[in-house]
Amino acid sequence: MAVLSHLVAVLSFVSLYSFIPNACLAASEMNAIDQCWKLNTNWRRSRQLLATCSVGFAGKMTNNVGRDVILYKVSDPSDDPVSPKKGTLRYGATMITGKVWITFKRNMNIKLEKPLLISIYTAIDGRGVNVGIEGFGCLLVYRATDVIIHGLRIHHCKAQGPSTVMGPDGKQMQLGQMDGDAIRLVSASKVWIDHSTLFSCQDGLLDVTRGSTFVTVSNNWFRDQDKVMLLGHDDGFLRDKGMKVTVAFNHFGPNCNQRMPR
Repeated sequence: MAVLSHLVAVLSFVSLYSFIPNACLAASEMNAIDQCWKLNTNWRRSRQLLATCSVGFAGKMTNNVGRDVILYKVSDPSDDPVSPKKGTLRYGATMITGKVWITFKRNMNIKLEKPLLISIYTAIDGRGVNVGIEGFGCLLVYRATDVIIHGLRIHHCKAQGPSTVMGPDGKQMQLGQMDGDAIRLVSASKVWIDHSTLFSCQDGLLDVTRGSTFVTVSNNWFRDQDKVMLLGHDDGFLRDKGMKVTVAFNHFGPNCNQRMPR
């Protein structure tokens, strides 16, 4: 069991309805995260208050907000891995320097041609619309901090061989083999993954490895997957021994077999 003897994690399992965005629940039935923003009927006008709602080891995500944050709206579901167009998710996640808060103009399904790298100080906020992401490699947080991933459906992610993609700050990067995980964290810190649905990917749904720490995984639905969540690279990787991950208010299943988490 990779690094679990050294891993600090908080595990909590609650009803599926507690993290369905449109479920009508009384305040007493909501967990602390949902009470923080769902009780505000005008949350669409104050989206960045979400950054104060995180719990656990990720801490409050206040580095993602402020007067200098750039508001970016995805209007185009297409994907160009090397020269992303304005209006696409990849453009918002890689081409904008500084803090960016990404929302979506309408319901859409995004088919990634290659893995999508997410830059430092990036919030991807899918509240209010239905956003699906699938394709090759899916989401990669590599050596980035202060990242929020909220309200996405990530599914049917496939393995990807070595490739060139647009990376943070508009610089192309060479990537090695990607196994086909929905979300992969590599040497990342201060990451909050919340209210997302992950299922049916080629390898796993969530990998937190190679020194990644201060991560909160909350209110997510993991389903229809053999290997679900991997915390830690291997027993010999010393940087994972101090890993700090909070896993709270998630639902596992149906059809999940192992690594819940490992």
